[in-house]
Amino acid sequence: MPLKLARRHGSPFWYIRGSIRGVRVDESTGLGERKAAEEALIVRSAEIVRQSIHGHAAVRTFADAALSHMEAGGERKYMTPLIKHFGNTKLSQIGQTEVDHAVKKLKPDAGAATINRQIISQISAVLHHAARKQWCDKPLLTRLKEPEGRVRWLTFEEADRLIAAAAPHLQPLVIFLLSTGARLSEALYLDWRHVDLSAGHVSIMNVEGGGVGVKNGDSRGVPLHPRAVAALANLPHRTGAVFRTQMPATLKNGRILRLGPPYESRNGEGGGQVKTAWRGMVRRAGITDFTPHDCRHTWATWHYRANRDLTALMELGGWKSVDMVMRYAHVNTSHLAGSINRLWGAPAAIEGVQQTATERSA
Repeated sequence: MPLKLARRHGSPFWYIRGSIRGVRVDESTGLGERKAAEEALIVRSAEIVRQSIHGHAAVRTFADAALSHMEAGGERKYMTPLIKHFGNTKLSQIGQTEVDHAVKKLKPDAGAATINRQIISQISAVLHHAARKQWCDKPLLTRLKEPEGRVRWLTFEEADRLIAAAAPHLQPLVIFLLSTGARLSEALYLDWRHVDLSAGHVSIMNVEGGGVGVKNGDSRGVPLHPRAVAALANLPHRTGAVFRTQMPATLKNGRILRLGPPYESRNGEGGGQVKTAWRGMVRRAGITDFTPHDCRHTWATWHYRANRDLTALMELGGWKSVDMVMRYAHVNTSHLAGSINRLWGAPAAIEGVQQTATERSA
């Protein structure tokens, strides 16, 4: 029976019913006007014919592939604007040119890292998923070149000054960031359900695990340093969000009795909520050019200096590869001082040269 338009009792819309090339159809056009419905019937018929000849690749859309990708466990965080942008664009019509256009429209002022993470990587993941289902060819997309990662870290003495200069409601957060390497978004939306003070452990959960703000979608566990345990134990509450905004804080003998409401969730993005308090803290501490994310750099630098274990650092910090943590090894070269001293002979000979130079200067 060829496809034709039909009415259903009680529905204002025309339905397409029948079969074509062995495909049975019974679906609403979503249209109440006969002329518009007839156009939809022609388009749907052509789509089925095209699919029967050329396969799914001729008709599958980005929205189809994105939905399938998310249902299979793919990341959802940045998908909504991409689905709105591409909509029903056929997968076969999405290439580098279309991706570049999406970048200009959705993130015109963003940096390379943000564009790669929120747009190009997401589109690539969807298209690779579709390719595995034989809905399209394997994509060949080019990511933007990112500048070499900035590593700004504090000494122990600077960290102590920073903590001492923090407002009461911010101090536990700063200690936590420096002790765990958590991203600011992971900390701001951390729930007490994922903290075990008796075991000295915190679980940083992804959305599926009940958390917010995890960058790469993977949950991970991190042991708590005793200083972090003490900071959290002194907080006056044990339910809901761990870290709270200033109300201002109610204090008694230097102990926090009451804090404000939780930080407002911004789709897992944290930063602006602590901007003012953070700026005042670093100014009082006499520290310059230090952002909340630099606490993560500081923790990683300390961890590698103490343990010389890139694999452990990668696992605890939630990085995907050893290459991503190599920069922390590069800024920790004090253990190589001996190898430099041996370049011009034995240490005794070097000491003799240094002593002679000192005598001459005297």
